[in-house]
Amino acid sequence: MKKLMILVAILTAMASCQNSNDGADEVIVAPLTEQEKADILFLREEEKLARDVYLFSYDIYGQIIFDNISNSEQTHMNSVYTLIAKYNLSDPTEGKQQGEFQNQVLQNLYDSLASQSSVSLLEALKVGAGIEDLDINDLDGNISNTTKADLLQVYSSLQCGSRNHLRNFVQQLEGINGTYEPQFISMEEYNTIVDAQNERCGLVY
Repeated sequence: MKKLMILVAILTAMASCQNSNDGADEVIVAPLTEQEKADILFLREEEKLARDVYLFSYDIYGQIIFDNISNSEQTHMNSVYTLIAKYNLSDPTEGKQQGEFQNQVLQNLYDSLASQSSVSLLEALKVGAGIEDLDINDLDGNISNTTKADLLQVYSSLQCGSRNHLRNFVQQLEGINGTYEPQFISMEEYNTIVDAQNERCGLVY
């Protein structure tokens, strides 16, 4: 009986050790706050809005800048989706066609920007600069709403890409004697961005 009790104790200890080792391989993901969830879901659609507007403008004017940056915005969307998948959120863009949005504010904004873009190439380039201006500003808010390293990494990379896009749109505008004045970020930040060279942004650009 004593030997049996010792054997049971050994087996129990081994099982406990195995369970402990199994748990060591698990990655514990801290839950998102409601604000963090809202920011991620809105950002996913906001990047879609940028992509869809640029696709719309490319179809009208055939300017390579709209094609190139729409592809970049798809990369941005993919980056945000990694967060959606990681935290098991419902993707608001699922099943949505070009120009369709779950968020009504973004739907209204898309309709307005597409209408403005259809006026002329000059207006379409101004719309592009305005979208990137807005994105940079909104990402500042997202960054201030979290301390999670994975979210901050994605937000910072996207913001870097938006700065590059803003520079490119402004350069194109100046090439046809157009101008843009920032509507969301400060004039000081705007000047700092457009006076600098394009940056390397990691997985997004």
